[in-house]
Amino acid sequence: MYLTRAQIAARVVELGVEIARDYEALNPILIAPLKSSVVFLADLTRELRIPHTLDLIELAPYTGGQDGAVRLLKDVDAPLEDRHVLIVEDVVDTGLTLHFLCKTLGLRNPASLAAVTLLDRPYRRLVDDIPLEYAGFTVPDELFAGYGLGLDERWRAFPDLHIVVPVALPRDVIEAA
Repeated sequence: MYLTRAQIAARVVELGVEIARDYEALNPILIAPLKSSVVFLADLTRELRIPHTLDLIELAPYTGGQDGAVRLLKDVDAPLEDRHVLIVEDVVDTGLTLHFLCKTLGLRNPASLAAVTLLDRPYRRLVDDIPLEYAGFTVPDELFAGYGLGLDERWRAFPDLHIVVPVALPRDVIEAA
């Protein structure tokens, strides 16, 4: 196990306090990409002790291509003009997905645009101009499962965060490839 339910919960409380302080009286709209950010969004919204609204957006799965192409599958429902928008991410890695979201949502003229992530990998950034204001944990370059994160749609419901260890292939299979 990498992070326990209790460690995650404690950090989400801290993030809720920070965000509430910074957005007091601004009625922000929290926008989370489906699916892996939903658990973090649910916990964060319960800890955010200020008026706010929620919306969801869905992107085509990032395939790791060099061009960083991301496609929008489901747009937000709420108008964003003159709203304070906070993007709620599960993991910020290269920054390409968050950059795409910021460019896309920024065209709707929000009053402000920022992001919060549960897991951050700043050493992997390919894009510098992202408004990541809040980060839960800086994590190693590992594949995680649990707390909304999954692999092939499995393990999302684990309450703790685990590192997924790839199964090692037998030497003869590797050499035959």
